[in-house]
Amino acid sequence: MSVVKSDSVGWLLDHLAYINQSYRYCHHIPPDTRYHQYIFKAEYFDIERPHIVDSEKAGGQEPGSGDSRLKGRKRKRKSREPNQGELEAQGYHEKVSQAIWNGTRKLIGQSMEVGEQDTNTRAPAGGERAKKQITPVIASSMLVELCSMAKQMVQEQHQPVQVIRNEAESTENLNLLGRLTENDSDCARIVTLMGQKYLLPPHSSFLLSDISCMEPLLGYKKYDVITLDPPWENKSVKRSRGYSYLFPWQIQQIPVPALSAPGCLVVSWVTNRQKHLHFVREELYPSWSIEVVAEWHWVKITRYGEFVVPLDSTHKKPYEILVLGRYKGNSERQNGEPITKTVTVPNNKLLVSVPCVLHSHKPPLGEVLKGLTRPNPECLELFARNLQPGWTSWGNEVLRFQHLDYFQELDTMEGDSSCCCSPSDPVVPASY
Repeated sequence: MSVVKSDSVGWLLDHLAYINQSYRYCHHIPPDTRYHQYIFKAEYFDIERPHIVDSEKAGGQEPGSGDSRLKGRKRKRKSREPNQGELEAQGYHEKVSQAIWNGTRKLIGQSMEVGEQDTNTRAPAGGERAKKQITPVIASSMLVELCSMAKQMVQEQHQPVQVIRNEAESTENLNLLGRLTENDSDCARIVTLMGQKYLLPPHSSFLLSDISCMEPLLGYKKYDVITLDPPWENKSVKRSRGYSYLFPWQIQQIPVPALSAPGCLVVSWVTNRQKHLHFVREELYPSWSIEVVAEWHWVKITRYGEFVVPLDSTHKKPYEILVLGRYKGNSERQNGEPITKTVTVPNNKLLVSVPCVLHSHKPPLGEVLKGLTRPNPECLELFARNLQPGWTSWGNEVLRFQHLDYFQELDTMEGDSSCCCSPSDPVVPASY
């Protein structure tokens, strides 16, 4: 379970606990008959202090109470008039900041009142524990290059989906490039790509390809939920060259209507740049026959409940935007009755969580979207960098954060397949 606390203003989430419920007992490569327990390394969620320290008060200033600056540092900047984009961004922030402040404080306060000791809300106890060194997994960054190489190779057309059906089935000779792969077993599995090992959650499927090779997804399933986190073009991305980006017209070419079931709920992660927000609401969604129905915010906090940067910081904001929309395809009918019922999506909800330090590792949305689609929905994540049980994932780095080096192995269980966990099994994150 990812939801720690639910309220009318939104949800307090535990992203780490959600990941760990999927890898408790993972069958290793045959003929090894043991089951191995894996958890995601807790240091990737170990954010104890804000990235920018507020000089006024811990947790960030209440909106409108003053300017947020880097503590102990003075910068001389040439004064200039803000441009139109900056004015729009400031206006947007002024409109949403008070609700974000009040809602976040309410969720954290309620969690503390009932005595829930989770990684999001615990107060410091005595001296701080030593922080573990975060070592980047270099091998996981080669997936983009592999996808590019695969396009140059002659591949068989219309390849069937390759399915891993049980824990006894070998995963040694799977072709993972440009081919839909499905782990249909009840346990997580380990697969190998170019000598590197990756963990697949149970009942998950993925397509490792770039935007020019999405054909295997078409005809596989129609989806009730589609989430996407596009690689938006911006100045910092261009400077850092940390990942490739897409122009808006390229994002618009993604065949979302062909992948959507009637009434599909589409959720887009959007940066705080107003240009991108306007594009999604006014161009992208209309071109896909999607009607905007709500706007939510993901609020990033430390383990002690502070904003990761002050709420009124002029450099960055501690929140990101989610735009939710409904695909307006014709409702399917069975015996003359519509199958798809449109459920009203609540507006202005908050998702509050400790973020992962790994870039673009977004919190899970499946649990908070329950009730807004049909029961047992088919779910798809576009531009994914990790996998989720019960979801189909696509992207040119879709296995990036499934690399085995991001996980740590705990004790092992000798070969009784009944030890495989179900999603409802309680999991205690390693950070407790």
